[in-house]
Amino acid sequence: MITKSGGEYPYLMEAFGPVPAYLFSWSCLVVTKPSSFAIICLSFAKYASAPFYPGCDPPVAVVKCLAAAAILVITTVNSLSVKLASYVQNFFTAAKMVIVVIIIVSGIVLLAKGNTQNLQNSFDGPPLSVGAISLAFYNGLWAYDGWNQLNYITEELKNPYRNLPLAIIIGIPLVTICYTLINISYFTVMTATELLQSPAVAVTFGDRVLYPASWVVPLFVAFSTIGSANGTCFTAGRLIYVAGREGHMLKVLSYISVKRLTPAPAIIFYGAVAIIYIIPGDIETLINYFSFAAWIFYGLTAVGLIVMRFTRKELERPIRVPLVIPIIVTLASLVLILAPIITVPELPYLYCALFILSGLIFYVIFIHFKFNWAQKISNPITMHLQMLLEVVPPEEVIE
Repeated sequence: MITKSGGEYPYLMEAFGPVPAYLFSWSCLVVTKPSSFAIICLSFAKYASAPFYPGCDPPVAVVKCLAAAAILVITTVNSLSVKLASYVQNFFTAAKMVIVVIIIVSGIVLLAKGNTQNLQNSFDGPPLSVGAISLAFYNGLWAYDGWNQLNYITEELKNPYRNLPLAIIIGIPLVTICYTLINISYFTVMTATELLQSPAVAVTFGDRVLYPASWVVPLFVAFSTIGSANGTCFTAGRLIYVAGREGHMLKVLSYISVKRLTPAPAIIFYGAVAIIYIIPGDIETLINYFSFAAWIFYGLTAVGLIVMRFTRKELERPIRVPLVIPIIVTLASLVLILAPIITVPELPYLYCALFILSGLIFYVIFIHFKFNWAQKISNPITMHLQMLLEVVPPEEVIE
């Protein structure tokens, strides 16, 4: 129904107006998207360095430096060329499917041989609580995150009315099946405790099942994580670009490279923030912050679909989603947001919420009132960055 790029941003803009849309772009710029990029690159660094440190965890400094290097390379590729970024994505997606097939087939063979002991009494464990289940869902749902990324490049898709839903309908069940089968394969050779303690689960699996060809696993998993990071960078850069185009970010973030025709300033800025997230955080903490912030806006977007069903009846709806689906998503997001706070209250959740709301300060100063002193500060910065990066404002499309 809304064919603008930027994912949830234009949906929130249409449903609720500029303030929620701005807070979404602010939180994505500062929290959710950079932390996601950092998490994936840290995962890449762990897998890439694991073979060089057999029997122990790689040094933290090595992992973080390697993750930062990955961010720099991916940011550079996406800034230089859309075609190059798409070629990189296609190559690493193919590599991802190779390792997925290898692990799944190995698991099926082991199951056929009777390696089912770790799958018995699978749900035994410590006492369950609503908060613990919600935190577990944060990790599980983060593993599936990306189902909404195609919506960030709607304007660049050919025939989006057909290809966007088709890609989602094919992609999500395929990922679900592969992910479930991979985890079953892991349990054919590892107990739950061993899986939790392993610094790189697929590497441990490869060492036990594919030796002496176990080096194949970390290599292809590293390829897989790089591909995922590249896709995240590609889509997040478009969100920042669209927010800048709407006047919700610095003007220069909406500019396009004259020579490369890419939103280079937005991508470079996004990469720089992601590198900052690598310095203090570990993967588990980053996932919790990311998921808490992300599900606030996922839920709000689902509410927006319900609201627009009644407030924007005149709009054409190529696909009419049954209202029960956004209602379920809204209720699920409420549980995911509130349960950890109520059952396991921690200050970081408060900091995360305050951080999102702090965007209102910048909204009031730079966007709502547009104070002259703020413009005097931002205009010279924009001018010098424009000359340095050789970027210009995008052409306005007349509807």
